[in-house]
Amino acid sequence: MPDTGDVGAVLDEQVEVILNRDGLDALVHVLRQCGRTVIGPTVREGAIVLAELDSADELPYGWGVELEAGQYRISRREDGAVFAHSAGPQSWKSFLHPERVRQWTADRGPGGELTVRDEEPRSVAYAFLGVRPCDLRAIRILDRVMTGGRYQDPAYRSRRSGAFLIAAECTEPGATCFCVSMGTGPAVDTGYDLALTEVLDAGDHRFLCRSGSAEGAAVLAQLPHRSADDATRTAAADAVAQAAGRMSRSMPPVDLRALMRDNLEAERWDDVTSRCLSCGNCTMVCPTCFCTTTEDVTDLTGDHAERWRLWDSCYDLDFSLLHSGPVRATPRSRYRQWLTHKLGTWYDQFDSSGCVGCGRCIVWCPTGIDLTEEAHALHQEATEKRAAR
Repeated sequence: MPDTGDVGAVLDEQVEVILNRDGLDALVHVLRQCGRTVIGPTVREGAIVLAELDSADELPYGWGVELEAGQYRISRREDGAVFAHSAGPQSWKSFLHPERVRQWTADRGPGGELTVRDEEPRSVAYAFLGVRPCDLRAIRILDRVMTGGRYQDPAYRSRRSGAFLIAAECTEPGATCFCVSMGTGPAVDTGYDLALTEVLDAGDHRFLCRSGSAEGAAVLAQLPHRSADDATRTAAADAVAQAAGRMSRSMPPVDLRALMRDNLEAERWDDVTSRCLSCGNCTMVCPTCFCTTTEDVTDLTGDHAERWRLWDSCYDLDFSLLHSGPVRATPRSRYRQWLTHKLGTWYDQFDSSGCVGCGRCIVWCPTGIDLTEEAHALHQEATEKRAAR
């Protein structure tokens, strides 16, 4: 796989087959036999979380989620669907760009000599099973941020360069999803090794699986499968199209970059920040937020020290701290910074939006702030002001 994290060499002709549950079991087995650490969704402690899988039996068969702003719960489904849940509290960022990374250690010897050792990135051959289209786009955004510029992150590169990505097209959007308006789903486009579309009809539970890379095709050849048929292709396409039509949230159909840029003094900022706790939950669960800080620690003797890189948030007062105090001292300024960067100035830095429409920030906001509602409100205020001139 190339260092940029893109999938391996794309096939001249895409391989397309049908897997059943045994084929999904075999997929996990083959990937583990190849020495990969397989990460996928599983049910733990009342949530669908991403964790290492020993077998496909650990996938959340028959579980779904009920979502709303500030609300999350898992619920039993009447069918045995495995990918009929939307984004949970984690994203794949947790594995590619972990919350804590040690950068170096320093030790003082008996004679007072100081030895400093850089922390070498740990090489992990990941296989990510069940990557949603929105999260697949988020990984591509992180690739651009972490490896696409002049300053690259070796820790991210070491985890990403060998990752095998198995996408799962969305057939069951959550109430907080809005990927359609961000152009990131519910169908996958590129950037995967294998793509799955789950189909349940007439008692037949199957997965339309197609390859997106030579490595994906090689893995697919080792799995029990049957040839793809037109009925399954049609059912899969219909399920994805219906998912797009069932999304209840969206961004306003305007240039979001211009909306953010031209309304920095809107009254709506006061309204939303009267509800914002500046807790930073939205940045922690966001699959593309990447900011970090550093922390130095030492033992009681003073003979051993370490430097750690930690996730940081633009909601933290220390995030913009200068000698005279924080640049953004109010909740209003910090919320505005986050939203205008995510939807606007991210384009200036990375040539894309920083939002993929996964809806995690809406779900995990303790006061239920909805960034799609805020964007619509800003647009409405701007429209009314223009009409009043």
